[in-house]
Amino acid sequence: MKSVEEHLTGILERVAPLSPLELQLLDAHGSLLVDDVAATGDLPPFDNSSMDGYAVRLADVADAGERYPVVLDVIADIAAGNSSDLPIESGTCARIMTGAPIPEGTEAIVPVEWTDAGMPTVRITRSPEEGQYIRRRGDDVAAGQTVLPGGTELGSAQVGLLAAIGRDRIRVRPKPRVVILSTGSELVPPGRPLTAGQIRDSNSYMLTAAAREAGAIAYRVGNVADDPKALIDTIEDQLIRADVVVTTGGVSAGAYDVVKEVLSDLGTVAFEKVAMQPGMPQGFGTIGPDDTPIFTLPGNPVSAFVSFEVFVRPALLRMQGTEDLDRTIVRARCESGFRSPEGKRQFVRARYTPAKDAAEPGAVAPVGGHGSHLIGSLALANALIVVPEDATEVERGSDVDVMLL
Repeated sequence: MKSVEEHLTGILERVAPLSPLELQLLDAHGSLLVDDVAATGDLPPFDNSSMDGYAVRLADVADAGERYPVVLDVIADIAAGNSSDLPIESGTCARIMTGAPIPEGTEAIVPVEWTDAGMPTVRITRSPEEGQYIRRRGDDVAAGQTVLPGGTELGSAQVGLLAAIGRDRIRVRPKPRVVILSTGSELVPPGRPLTAGQIRDSNSYMLTAAAREAGAIAYRVGNVADDPKALIDTIEDQLIRADVVVTTGGVSAGAYDVVKEVLSDLGTVAFEKVAMQPGMPQGFGTIGPDDTPIFTLPGNPVSAFVSFEVFVRPALLRMQGTEDLDRTIVRARCESGFRSPEGKRQFVRARYTPAKDAAEPGAVAPVGGHGSHLIGSLALANALIVVPEDATEVERGSDVDVMLL
C-alpha cells in the first residue's frame, strides 16, 4: 500500500495553478490576486467633509459658546456630488453635507449638532479645532501606493477597495470548476421514495458542498447507474465544463464497481490502496483531451468525506494558487481511548473543544463508531483525530493530533 504522503505528493505533482483570468470585480470575489494592485489616484480624491455641518474659518468661531453663539451668513449649500466656487471669507460659512468637497478657505467643519441648523444665517455654539472633520485628499490611499499584494484573497472588503480605486476588472486565479457524480444503481436522490434495496445519494451533495467550501465552483451531476456506457457518456459530456472530475463509489473489487472497470482503460487513472482508514481504495489520474484531473473516491460517506479532505481539497487549493494547502493541526487531550489498525493512518471523527487558556491543549472526543457508513456521527464532528500508522491504541488522556475542519 502507498502511504498518505506518497499518494498526496503524486497528486500535487500533477495539478498546477489555473491560468490567470481577467474577471469582472464581483466575479473575482473569493479568488486570489495574481499581481500587486496599485492605486492610480488618491483616495479620497479631494478634501471633503466627514460630517453634515458648516464649513468655517477658525477665527470666526473661536469664541463660540452656548451662552454667546456666533452668527454667520451661509453663502452656499453644498451637497455630496456638488461643489461651490464661492470661497469662505470672514463672517461667512457654507452648509455642507458628508462627502461634499470643502470650499476654498475652509479651516474646519462645525457639525450640525453644534448649531441651530439655520439658513440663511446659522448660530454656532461650539468651536472646532483646526482641520476637524475634514478628510484630506489621499488620507486613505495615495496615488501609486500598493493597496493589495499579489496572492491576496478577494473578500468583501478587498472588493470594496478595488471598486473605490476604480478597478472594475482584475486578474485572478479562477476558481476551479469541479464536476461531482455518484455511481451506483441503488442510489436515489433525496425527495424521491425508496424501494427495496435502495439508499439515498448523499455523497454527491456532501462533496459538492465540500468543493464549494474549498473555494471551487461545483456542479453536482447526480448519480449514474452501474452501467459502463452510461458512466463513460456522462464523464465525456461533463469534461467541457470541468477543471476537475470527482466520482464516488465503484472503486473496490466488486463485480459492479464500474468506475474501476471503465477508467482503468481510459486516461491515466491508477487505482491503488492507500494506508489509511477510512478511505483505503483510491484512484487518481487524468482524462480527456485536456488531461483533466479525476479523483475516484470510495462510496461510503465517511470514506468519501475523509478522502476529499486529505486529497481533493489540497489539490483544489493548489489550483487556486493557494500556498497553504493544509488544514490546521492542533494538539488536544483525548477524552476516551480507542484502538487503531496497525500500518494505517486513521482519521477518527471527533468533537474538538478549545481550552479557555490558550497555553493549554484543548479537549477532543471521538463521535460515533468507526463504521465508514455512519454519516450521522460525521455531521456532529468538527475535527478528525489523526492517528499515525505505527500507533495501535490511543489511551484516554493522551495528547493527539487533531485536524480542524
